[in-house]
Amino acid sequence: MRQRPRRDSRGILDPDRLLRQVRFRRRLPAPALRPYVEHYWLIDWELTGPLEQRVVPHPAVNVVFHGQEGGPETAEVAGPGNEIFAITLHDVGRASGVQFRPGGFRPFWRRPVAELTGRRRPLAAVGLPTVGPVCPGTDDDRCGQLDALLTGWAPGPDPLAAEATALVEEIRADRGILRVDEFARRHGVSTRRLQRLFLDQVGVGPKWVIRRYRLQEAIEQAAGGPLDWAGLATDLGYCDQAHLVREFTAVTGVSPAAYARSLR
Repeated sequence: MRQRPRRDSRGILDPDRLLRQVRFRRRLPAPALRPYVEHYWLIDWELTGPLEQRVVPHPAVNVVFHGQEGGPETAEVAGPGNEIFAITLHDVGRASGVQFRPGGFRPFWRRPVAELTGRRRPLAAVGLPTVGPVCPGTDDDRCGQLDALLTGWAPGPDPLAAEATALVEEIRADRGILRVDEFARRHGVSTRRLQRLFLDQVGVGPKWVIRRYRLQEAIEQAAGGPLDWAGLATDLGYCDQAHLVREFTAVTGVSPAAYARSLR
């Protein structure tokens, strides 16, 4: 179990620009919630003009509380996203979010997570108890309110959710996992059983998870400086550079070269 939040920028397009214009930080939840929750994320901003931020979603559910100064706070559940997520921030505001671990939302919701894939629904519409706004205050105050909310949802033990979480973590950590059939054989299960498990507990299939983590790695490396794209395509398991370029462009809307130029 992690003792500190992740510090990478995977999934965030143009992370340097985001960090220059907003206050963004991650915090771990209470220890009892860490089997289910990757981290909390907190953002505050005071902008003189609009800021569009785009994110390539992780295979994870997020619960998000978002408010503009002087306006009401919204609360919604965002399932794993098939498409890039874009939001425009403006004026003064804040957001407090819970990023669940892949499979971690299932013990709270107790329904197939695939029902949420590609969807954003008001928190009140998913059948979980709601609370008042996550009020402004210190980071400890905001995280304490999120701890109280999730603890009140009383997640139940779910061996299948724990299994799915461990399998997705293995895919994220091991760059050598490239094929679903080989991964299934490694764990002594059928491809069909692995597919059912992932759709029910994570919301997307194992092939989607493998490709998404490899693509996020390519995006993160592009932000770090000039790349040998052909070599990176080979390292990440793409059949050739053209395959990486097609997938990168399809998800982000720009080619790898254009994205890299935009960061310079």
